[in-house]
Amino acid sequence: MSVAVRFAPSPTGLLHVGNVRLALVNWLFARKAGGNFLLRLDDTDEERSKPEYAEGIERDLIWLGLTWDRFARESDRYGRYDEVAAALKASGRLYPCYETPEELNLKRASLVSQGRPPIYDRAALRLGDADRARLESEGRTPHWRFKLEHTPVEWTDLVRGPVHFEGSALSDPVLIREDGRPLYTLTSVVDDADLAITHVIRGEDHVANTAVQIQIFQAVGGAVPVFAHLPLLTDATGQGLSKRLGSLSVASLREEEGIEPMALASLLAKLGTSDAIEPRLTLDELVAEFDIAKVSRATPKFDPEELLRLNARILHLLPFERVAGELAALGLDDADAAFWEAVRPNLSRVAEARDWWAVTHAPVAPVADDPAFLAEAAALLPEEPWDLSTWGTWTGAVKARTGRKGKDLFLPLRRALTGRDHGPELKNLLPLIGRTRAQKRLAGETA
Repeated sequence: MSVAVRFAPSPTGLLHVGNVRLALVNWLFARKAGGNFLLRLDDTDEERSKPEYAEGIERDLIWLGLTWDRFARESDRYGRYDEVAAALKASGRLYPCYETPEELNLKRASLVSQGRPPIYDRAALRLGDADRARLESEGRTPHWRFKLEHTPVEWTDLVRGPVHFEGSALSDPVLIREDGRPLYTLTSVVDDADLAITHVIRGEDHVANTAVQIQIFQAVGGAVPVFAHLPLLTDATGQGLSKRLGSLSVASLREEEGIEPMALASLLAKLGTSDAIEPRLTLDELVAEFDIAKVSRATPKFDPEELLRLNARILHLLPFERVAGELAALGLDDADAAFWEAVRPNLSRVAEARDWWAVTHAPVAPVADDPAFLAEAAALLPEEPWDLSTWGTWTGAVKARTGRKGKDLFLPLRRALTGRDHGPELKNLLPLIGRTRAQKRLAGETA
């Protein structure tokens, strides 16, 4: 059977880097195996699911290059969930419960105070027909729980290794709410079974859910997939991430921080693995290097500063063709390969190219704090055309005439030509500035 994985976010907020890490790992796993990747929107939480969040999920994945082979939306499948629920009710595996939230809270608190696990006591199974009729006549509407078998549940996790749960230590989960809507624990299983998902790769916060869902897979006659539970990503301080708070959202990294998609992918693909984090320019490179066996059980930390450093390393490698669209979006329609290659070694974000475009193509107020020296240097400016050798030829002549060298030679020229103390190599910038601007700036004129 072909490998089939899914990324199943709820469209209830912005995707953060922890969500996208799971999407990326699933995508890499599928591509490495020659399988397919399903994007499924788990949108049965109708109060919090929003179209704009669903659109944002798709936009973030497309930006990263994580294209999907199949698409599904849980809100399109309510009829199917009703069919499965009816079958489970008929088989006795789904039973009605009438406790209110307040009553359940009291039960849990009582168990905890006794030092016992807060497992549902199955009181609803002891109700007779008359009891249920009386409760419903009082206006109570049941929620429905899945009756777990009190037998061991075991699987071999691709990250955690052998996992064992005692069925008797698990609480019968609620699968259908009082209003008749199905909950994630059921819908996820039905979708995975119907859509032939072979591998479920998700966060370790779902380990206990998996123990329950394996029994549901068996009850609905679905093939139990292979599971892998990754340690959850935290921020640099060890705090968890929240998509509803916009914590390290993909949108903010893209739109506000100017992060390149391959910088984020290069980092997230290696976080928590035995591989070194290095810049990669294509997803194909990450696919070739991917092996889920490299994922550690240690908690990985996401450091925005590390991402920014990696972003700079990516930019220093990117050819002009890969950034031409971004430069045009910044208003630099006339930027060419020569400009990009001149400035990219000094960029950590593409947007910073605007500053150097201004230096090479717009008026600059020079720092002319050594007029006599600058006048001598201006008199030695070669005639155009200029190329990458011009800077060396010119500064060699200035050195021979004035006897200056090192910082005393180069810094006054840089400050006059660019108005700055630091920046890209002047052998690259000088041909872009041009002789007319250079001569005026050396004379102390804004040009």
